[in-house]
Amino acid sequence: MPHDAGPQGEGAPAPPRGDAPAPRRGDANARRVEAMAAAARRRRRLQGMLPWLIILGTFLLWEAAVHGFAIDAFILPAPSAIAASMVQWWQPLLENAWQTLMTTLVGFGLAIVFGLALGVAIGSSTLLYHGLYPLLIGFNSVPKVAVVPILVIWFGIGTVPAIITAFLISFFPIVVNVATGIATVEPELRDVLRALGARPLDIIRKVGLPRAMPYFFASLKIAITVAFVGSILAETVAANKGIGQLMMLASSRFDVPLVFAGLMVTAFMGVAMYAVAAAIEQRTTGWAMRGQGEQQVSGVGGA
Repeated sequence: MPHDAGPQGEGAPAPPRGDAPAPRRGDANARRVEAMAAAARRRRRLQGMLPWLIILGTFLLWEAAVHGFAIDAFILPAPSAIAASMVQWWQPLLENAWQTLMTTLVGFGLAIVFGLALGVAIGSSTLLYHGLYPLLIGFNSVPKVAVVPILVIWFGIGTVPAIITAFLISFFPIVVNVATGIATVEPELRDVLRALGARPLDIIRKVGLPRAMPYFFASLKIAITVAFVGSILAETVAANKGIGQLMMLASSRFDVPLVFAGLMVTAFMGVAMYAVAAAIEQRTTGWAMRGQGEQQVSGVGGA
């Protein structure tokens, strides 16, 4: 005779085992952290590849547009024609690029020395700030192409006008940024340091200069690129060697691909020097960038 299955019979579900491991919160957090780290690595790889992908896409679109619209090389040469010209004229391009690079670095170095000194003086003295800043603004407003003929009269055709032009055009960003960094030291902090017996030179050396360093290195990234503009500008007018002079000779022969090759070489040098300045900035003032990032994160969290 059949009988009903009891609680422990064959028809009843098996009770849960007491020794089954329960999910731990630590494992879930570890997996979440690992997923976030993997996403951050993918994002960094994408950020590293993105500029190259954009450059490659730009050149491909440029090449397709030149061939698709049958644009004459005299108007706009294709990237392939520019590359062929760079291969053909690689030695003159290399020699003149080296000349332009050295000229730019000399002018840029002079701008760093004098710009840093004048920026510290202007930023630490209200009298100098009000006395010299309008003069600097007015001088910076003068187109440097108008200054080159005067430099030719004074120094003749050669390297000196290009060096001075690179100096003049990169000097102003350094002065302004250093002066701004020095001037942003809080007056209360200055008063406290004076009360503790610090001299004005001590305040500048121990507080003002560290405060100005992020501004200074940020200005270098701007100054080095415009220094190339100044060098090439002077070389097109008053030089017997350099990328600017080579581009002028190429344009006089209507060799437009070589002109664009000179532009490409100049762009490469500018990007390379910008990357060097950015790397130095990261190594020397990374603490300022991290502090800004922490402030932004805390601000977002508070919102």
